[in-house]
Amino acid sequence: MEEFSGAALGDPRLTKRLIRLVDDLSARPTQSLPLACGGWAETKAAYRLLDNEAVEWRAVLAAHGEPTVARMGRENRVLCVQDTTELDFTSQPGIAGLGRLSYERQHGMYLHPTLAVSESGVALGVLDAWMWARQPKGEPAMTESRRWTEGYERIAELAERLPHTRLVYVADRESDLRELVDRAAELGHPADYLLRAKHDRVLADGGKLRAEVERQAILGEVEFAVPAAPGRTARTVVQTVRAARVTLARHAGKTREVTVILAREETPPTGEKPVEWLLLTNEPITTLDEAVRRIGWYRRRWLAEIFFRIIKSGCRVEALQLATVERLERALVIYLVIAWRILYLMTLGRDCPDLPCEVAFSAEEWRAAWLMAKRQPPPDAPPPLGVMIRLVAGFGGFLDRKGDGHPGPKALWEGLMKLMVYVEALQTVHAVYGTGTTCG
Repeated sequence: MEEFSGAALGDPRLTKRLIRLVDDLSARPTQSLPLACGGWAETKAAYRLLDNEAVEWRAVLAAHGEPTVARMGRENRVLCVQDTTELDFTSQPGIAGLGRLSYERQHGMYLHPTLAVSESGVALGVLDAWMWARQPKGEPAMTESRRWTEGYERIAELAERLPHTRLVYVADRESDLRELVDRAAELGHPADYLLRAKHDRVLADGGKLRAEVERQAILGEVEFAVPAAPGRTARTVVQTVRAARVTLARHAGKTREVTVILAREETPPTGEKPVEWLLLTNEPITTLDEAVRRIGWYRRRWLAEIFFRIIKSGCRVEALQLATVERLERALVIYLVIAWRILYLMTLGRDCPDLPCEVAFSAEEWRAAWLMAKRQPPPDAPPPLGVMIRLVAGFGGFLDRKGDGHPGPKALWEGLMKLMVYVEALQTVHAVYGTGTTCG
């Protein structure tokens, strides 16, 4: 209701059905559509909704965008993180409208969302998305690089609605486009940008970008922990930091000033590839603290990788069995918001553990979690959010040992599914025997 009640679908019955479907899918994100809906009548209604041309996926996402903007308005600065992922439907050959992926024998589509993230690292919502399938080789195709510049333009438009919140566009190497830099300057930089450089660009004086920043004096060092990931062990990284204000060579009749930041690990452990980032921003940078702050913003981009993991492994969108790409788009936009919700709980519990848990969980949910985890009556007052997150993650296998850190997304989405079962069980007990028969 909070995220989708404002969906402008032309018929309030469609909005009501949408909310019901989101409830079903969010309670069982790893299940197939029929299993998540829990019955033939509900499943049939869900397929009808996904097949309804009046249900425009952009309108569904726009409804979620309104509470997202409200959350952003409470922040001084918000990072608008963009990234792209492949969705591989090779095992679903019956879906019409899909295209080739990086490998010719694979087919599927591409997803390019904009994730709003607070400066401290809390996922605030999904602002925008591109979804597309590539045409066969030899046929006219869209210019895919356009998604980066248009993504900035949409953030710039949003900045007008948030005069007290500074927006920062954050993206990886594919976004290093001169067209984006030029467009941001033409608009007057209503939002800042922070891009990882892919090209060693020519400067107005004939020099090169990397050589210019490498000849600058080291401002200092930054140290941070890199978490474990597939093919990567957790370790501490120490980078030297340099920065330079440069003027890019003339393009389309214009030169542009940018700041380049070089963060480089000089002595990585034996056998490890050094962690090095070359970052571009429109903002002048003169001190170590200013540079380190931007490096921290770039590191928030890793939340997009976790977000994609939730979409693929937690929501299992690549297993969806739908007949057309249009149906798939309507389902995907729902799963975008479900995946955000899981990421929101994970990041909010880490960043604001002392908040009362009712900022994210209903009374039924936290009482059911307490009852099942503690095997004792729940307290009168809701526990802190950090405690509740760990209780739920415990249902998903999180051991909460000393040194385990914060719960990850897998434990959280599996724990949430079990929590929904516990809530339904208690609701059934209430319905059959009355509310006075339980501890809650």
